Amino acid sequence: MSRTPHELRLEIEPRSRFDAIDIGARVSALHGDVLDGFRRRLYYSFHTTAGYLGPGLAGRLAVKRQAVAGYLGMFRAVFPEGASYRHDALELRSELSDAQRLVEPKNADSHLAYMAAGLRSCVRYPHVAGASVPFIDLDGVVNGRPRTRQASVVGYDHEIEVARTQLTVPVSGHPIDSINLRAPELGLASRVAQLAHQHGVTKGCVRLELASSERQAALTVNEYETLLMQHDLRDVLRDPLRFLAEKGRHALEDPRAIPTKTMGYATYDLVQALNQLVDALNLEESLLARLLGRIMALPAERLFRMKRSVHLLVSDHETPGDAAMVQGHYQSPILIQWGRAPGRARRIELTLSRFV
Repeated sequence: MSRTPHELRLEIEPRSRFDAIDIGARVSALHGDVLDGFRRRLYYSFHTTAGYLGPGLAGRLAVKRQAVAGYLGMFRAVFPEGASYRHDALELRSELSDAQRLVEPKNADSHLAYMAAGLRSCVRYPHVAGASVPFIDLDGVVNGRPRTRQASVVGYDHEIEVARTQLTVPVSGHPIDSINLRAPELGLASRVAQLAHQHGVTKGCVRLELASSERQAALTVNEYETLLMQHDLRDVLRDPLRFLAEKGRHALEDPRAIPTKTMGYATYDLVQALNQLVDALNLEESLLARLLGRIMALPAERLFRMKRSVHLLVSDHETPGDAAMVQGHYQSPILIQWGRAPGRARRIELTLSRFV
């Protein structure tokens, strides 16, 4: 017989700027076997530079820290720390006070790597005793101090679809654009709250998915900060290796010393990251050149592992009996396009499910 779904809130302190923490082990250490009787778990991160791998990708990486680090290392190399990201030009961030500018992290690289690597704020896994589920932090230490991260874990047995509707999202005529789906005028949060109340959902999730006819677009969850979304992300969509190339020009004293077969000195860090990935995954060395060639030839939409759908937790944890779509303070579901949309609008399917 199914039990009532149970939600736990956790605080996580990373050990380094990049860290992969076994959140299942953390649940067991802090709360014992309270969730062990449930068949499934939903894991949620309240952050835009810390999240989870989808079950499919996690399975391919065998959820070993070395393999996970190798995979993320590729994207951390493409988006190096300290490049000339507009998001990190804090003097341009009009929403920040003078006091906030003193402590605000310069972490555009972490945001871009998070999106490109396909990290997710919300994932659902079957519960397997002893299986590892890594909570991956790309910006866990700032100025030598660990950040306190928040996560939610929900144990449940079954998921029942209770409502489905469609959203029409206006977009601009620009081929490269990003739209904040959290914007009040779109009414997403209020629509989800209304449906949750109507169908008696206290613990569940909402799935946002691009309609099947939509092309050259993706969905992600991240911080919708103007300089990050309207400048840095656009620059990457136009030129995926821009920031890697910039770092290469400044970091290497003699670019002519790097063989031309590595496709240019700008790819040096990426080659090192790929070597680490080959070692971590025990790939044949002969695959490296082909893998590098494929990555360097990818357009932005293939380099980024962003998906056509995202999930968000629906919970009454803050207001018992009155569920709402859960979002961290800086989190927004975001529609990204790299091609013009006919009629300057895109359609998103919204599906609400109840956990039992």
